[in-house]
Amino acid sequence: MIRVLLADDQALVRAGFRMLLEASEDICVVGEAANGGAAVALAAELRPDVVLMDLRMPDVDGLTATKRISADPALSGVKVVVLTTFDDDEHVFGALRAGASGFLVKDVEPEELLQAVRVVARGDALLSPSVTRSLIAAFTAKAAGPWPPRTERPLPGHGARPRADSGAPPGLATLTDREREVVALVAEGLSNEEIATRLVVSGLTAKTHVSRAMTKLAARDRAQLVVLAYAHGLASPSA
Repeated sequence: MIRVLLADDQALVRAGFRMLLEASEDICVVGEAANGGAAVALAAELRPDVVLMDLRMPDVDGLTATKRISADPALSGVKVVVLTTFDDDEHVFGALRAGASGFLVKDVEPEELLQAVRVVARGDALLSPSVTRSLIAAFTAKAAGPWPPRTERPLPGHGARPRADSGAPPGLATLTDREREVVALVAEGLSNEEIATRLVVSGLTAKTHVSRAMTKLAARDRAQLVVLAYAHGLASPSA
């Protein structure tokens, strides 16, 4: 059973999501929060698998709450999905940088909501290549935050490994060429199976490369791996 915590300041929105989620046999709602502070407290108390987090809430907003949950080692098993509207792109990017595993628009179709919860609960990123790629690419270049924007550098000579930019994760320089290639494919939105097909390797080999890259870059999940890929030049919008 997938355990979900709802965080939204509107009671009617929470009630609607609860009704949709609990109509599924494999999902249950274990708690509700009306602001980010309550969401963090309930996440620590209830240890849900997934938190559906509205970004615009009073007192403590969803972005701050996402950062607090993601920064707590004791809550490493809690995945956050932010709820937003189409005009919230910059806030969505901030949430992904803060450690969210993905995002949903509030008018999502019921079946898409259920599938999204299942995807995130099993450890995958809720990333749509058609939407998220352009969003991440657009804001990585200009957004200030814990990971500085990449700066343009001359391309390294043949056979030379690019240096990690200032502020990059220490493990960036240790990525193998294959791991860099795999990270770029993850940034395109490919699943492990699709990566395996593209590289003509087994699914297990693709999964191993992804896992090693995540470990080296200290990425919480695939969503954060995508953000890191764009932030540090492992992927580009035109790739």
